[in-house]
Amino acid sequence: MFELILNILLVLFLVYSLFTHVIEAPIPDKVQRNPFALKPGVWPSVLIVLLLITLTINIIKIIKNNKGKPNFTLSYFVKEIPAFFKSKLFLGILIIVVAAFILEPLGFTVTSLFVLFFYGMLLGEKNVLKNIIVSVILSLFLYLFFGVLLQVNLPRGTVPFLREFALMLESLLS
Repeated sequence: MFELILNILLVLFLVYSLFTHVIEAPIPDKVQRNPFALKPGVWPSVLIVLLLITLTINIIKIIKNNKGKPNFTLSYFVKEIPAFFKSKLFLGILIIVVAAFILEPLGFTVTSLFVLFFYGMLLGEKNVLKNIIVSVILSLFLYLFFGVLLQVNLPRGTVPFLREFALMLESLLS
């Protein structure tokens, strides 16, 4: 039931996004004057329509496979909500939500350390030192791959000493 409700919410969100952000998005004058230019909303529209098709197929499949099962009721779903808030899935979602809020002020390096360390703990790593070492190595690898190799501008953070650390790291690896 949780998967069905999540799929329905995704469909509603995608339809809302399509009509309020993609179709209504302003088109720059330069693009409007060029008859051969691909309009900015084309690819998002195509992707959203494809997602809507696959979600609809998935909703039909979920209903078809679970029809008549005793645990496929709204009352059963409501009884299982407290268990969801104690699950690893919820804790993983919580880690990502916290990471989204700390990314801008703390920067990519600290945020990736946070995410990797706590996901390691969530997945059952008992050795804290090993978890810290793996988190640092993976964070450096991610920084090298995205920041240096692919030249993606990663957030440096707004906290002064963390920003200085990110700039020092950039100067060492550039």
